Amino acid sequence: MKVVISTVFTDYRSLSSRKERYGNINDLYTEHCAYNAIIVLGYFLQTHGWFGQEFGQNLSRLIMNIALPASIFVSVMKYLTFDKLISLSEGLVYTFAAFTLGYVVAYIVVRAFRVRPGRRGTMINTFVNANTIFIGLPLNVALFGNKALPYFLIYYITNTISTWTLGVYLMSSDSKSGKSKSAEKFDWKKLLPAPLVGFLVALIFLVLRIPVPAFATSTLTYIGNIVTPLSLIYIGIVLAKAGLKTITLDRDTIITLVGRFMLGPLVMVAILMLTAKNMPADEFKTFVIQSAAPALAVLPILASHGDGDVEFSTNVVTLSTIMFVIVIPIVDALLGYM
Repeated sequence: MKVVISTVFTDYRSLSSRKERYGNINDLYTEHCAYNAIIVLGYFLQTHGWFGQEFGQNLSRLIMNIALPASIFVSVMKYLTFDKLISLSEGLVYTFAAFTLGYVVAYIVVRAFRVRPGRRGTMINTFVNANTIFIGLPLNVALFGNKALPYFLIYYITNTISTWTLGVYLMSSDSKSGKSKSAEKFDWKKLLPAPLVGFLVALIFLVLRIPVPAFATSTLTYIGNIVTPLSLIYIGIVLAKAGLKTITLDRDTIITLVGRFMLGPLVMVAILMLTAKNMPADEFKTFVIQSAAPALAVLPILASHGDGDVEFSTNVVTLSTIMFVIVIPIVDALLGYM
């Protein structure tokens, strides 16, 4: 299977380049298998009584309020500098335009198909926001090498701001009860979630060129590294509580996956072809590939915080994580003709 998929990815570069690329792709799919194994572990431990009733909820709080802010802070400090941020500013215009159009398209789809409350936030987020760091970054390195890393950072900045501002607000405001927002007391914390605070603090450190002590970087790195495994275990817990029968291809799930893997990349291609005709090939391909990455692994956690449909979010994340193995080689092959 790996050989077949790797063959699809081949772009007939030099033999040494292909060897390096095959190695990266094999590493990527090995990592993908590990993700699925951790989900299975969470499912197994929950079904065999290892976790108490409140464990899943406490786990989501730990990830949202502690681990994610640490992870985002460390990622920004590791991959960005102030000078690099300035040099990448032009590319941000294109990605922000694509994300804005993506939200408009997603909103129209949600209204047209009359998606029920509790699922709207997940659907809109899946259309627009992607799992950039944990899947998008190794995917980009596997396909284009480290030379395309600056272009990935442009997308990462846009995706992070989008996710932890409008994205998280839509999730936290989308209750299954469909309760009118006007009847609720407005919660200003929804506009400044902990992960966004981590991102903003990192930007302050970059702009002011404040050095981060080595022990602080090490500590935050250890804390941030628990995000992915704990998020995947949480998905397994949710699957165990809901039952595997909840993994279905119902109408809303199909629409959401079409939005992630088809409409998202098409919106990005349309924006770039209309406004950035002289864009470097690697930058163009990076933006399109990232727009086809799987859904955010933390969507079920965000759904639980907003009293949304956690089972639906889990279903979308699980299926998109599985399907990207098939989708990305197809998108990469199509990019070869552009």
